[in-house]
Amino acid sequence: MNQLYYGDNLDVLRQHIDSESIDLVYLDPPFNSNASYNVLFAEQDGTKAASQIKAFEDTWQWDETAARACQEIIEAGGKVSEAMQAFRRFLGDSNMMAYLSMMAPRLVELRRVLKPTGSIYLHCDPTASHYLKMLMDGVFGPRRFLNEISWKRSSAHSDTKQGMKRCGRIRDVLLLYTKSDLYTWNAQYTSYTHEYVTSEYRHVEKASGRRYKQTDLTAAKPGGDTEYEWRVKRPGATGPWHADLDDEYLRPRSGWEYNGVLPYRGRYWAYSKANMAEFARKGHLHHRRTGIPRLIQYADEMPGIPLQDLWDDISPERGDEDLGYPTQKPRALLERIVEVSSNKGDTVLDPFCGCGTTVAAAQRVHRQWIGIDITSLAISLIRHRLADSFGSTAEYEVIGEPVSLPDARRLAHDDPYQFQWWALGLVGARPVEGKKGADKGIDGRIYFHEGDRAKTKQIILSVKAGHVTVAHLRDLRGVLDREKAEIGVLLCMDEPTVPMRKEAAGAGFYRSPWGRHPRLQILTIEDLLTGRVISRPPQQTSVTFKRAPKTQDDVRETRRMPFGEPEDPDWT
Repeated sequence: MNQLYYGDNLDVLRQHIDSESIDLVYLDPPFNSNASYNVLFAEQDGTKAASQIKAFEDTWQWDETAARACQEIIEAGGKVSEAMQAFRRFLGDSNMMAYLSMMAPRLVELRRVLKPTGSIYLHCDPTASHYLKMLMDGVFGPRRFLNEISWKRSSAHSDTKQGMKRCGRIRDVLLLYTKSDLYTWNAQYTSYTHEYVTSEYRHVEKASGRRYKQTDLTAAKPGGDTEYEWRVKRPGATGPWHADLDDEYLRPRSGWEYNGVLPYRGRYWAYSKANMAEFARKGHLHHRRTGIPRLIQYADEMPGIPLQDLWDDISPERGDEDLGYPTQKPRALLERIVEVSSNKGDTVLDPFCGCGTTVAAAQRVHRQWIGIDITSLAISLIRHRLADSFGSTAEYEVIGEPVSLPDARRLAHDDPYQFQWWALGLVGARPVEGKKGADKGIDGRIYFHEGDRAKTKQIILSVKAGHVTVAHLRDLRGVLDREKAEIGVLLCMDEPTVPMRKEAAGAGFYRSPWGRHPRLQILTIEDLLTGRVISRPPQQTSVTFKRAPKTQDDVRETRRMPFGEPEDPDWT
């Protein structure tokens, strides 16, 4: 079954993913590509408190966690250790070194889980691609390097403003390595440009208007049945030559001329006699005055240009796929990768799955998939994306999210922001955008409509992991009035007090075509884990998340939680 893991990908890989179980890995690890080199290479204080990677914060910092990771990989020995020791001498205790220290053990684990037929695509930008390539050489070996692919992610860039003394940065890098020389490869082709067709296929067939070209049928080296005399015939001494497939030269017709031709001196036929005869039967041979055949290739019969290492034909524009996730990649990019380097039924792994483009691409082209992300927000976003795009037919598990009140308390203690995002995900809400601490009393919102052209309305949410009092509810009521929102919801760990319940009851009701809904509501985490939901208009009117485009397939989710699917349509 497909699996979606919430947690640190290093822990998930080590504890849950079997060796040689994955056919294809794609990863687009976070990195602060907009930071200046001065920042990335600056020496950092190693005693600085460790900071986790958060959604939309693509940066790594040198701290005690990075230092321990670096020490662990160096002490393990081998080529990766040698590469890391060289990096440490050159980069010192910089943020770039922290990035490589965090990436190294993950790449080692990704090599372990790959099958011998597997491939890995590491997506990065030129800020760190040269270091990552050396690290990948250490992990996979230089002989396993297959391609450095450039993806043209924009036509122009704002970093080339007037006075900027450098070329515009418009490409990303995809480093492609394989586990062995047995790797899967499904050849793909890109479309010819009009300029290429008109210049390469210069001849036009009068009757059909089809463009074609003629190519040589000889080769420099022999191979198989390539040393034979090609028999030709023509009507009279001046007519055009044709293939003599019936060996009429043995019983010549009156008025016809027959001949046998060989390749040019020092060359051989490029195809067997049987293949040459098949070309002739299909009308794909043209014979010169000497009788030497040439192959006719029609432009409309050619597959296109074999895939090259410059991908400038996939637009970075996401259109109706756009989910508002800053690092989101177009699905067409991931579908190409998946289709080139895996087969139907294979398993695709993305250890930094973000908003789930790899997951959606794999699902769409009938591969199994495993996605891992360290943010609850990403897991929630992927669930919504799968529901929007595929509905409810395919199955997947969500593993690692809290399934009990003690789990939730642990998450709240270890990482309050992750707890907040997880709690909001339980009710289908999206966290407010912007810097932490600048939310003005709003942790999340749910937008909805009560008709196709109705005014956008909203539900305001506040999340509290600690002790709650009636003052928190009064604050939420003030925010509700200030924002002119229809409903306010407090999500909290502890049971509400009697004064809190009275305060909520005194806020009255919001009336919709589906009935009355309390304007101020309180839901505990235990309520949510047992299936209770917000009283509100049905989910089909919600526009909280930007919807992913629907496909013909749909997805059915199975969660490792102690309760089944809530019946209320608020949950998707």
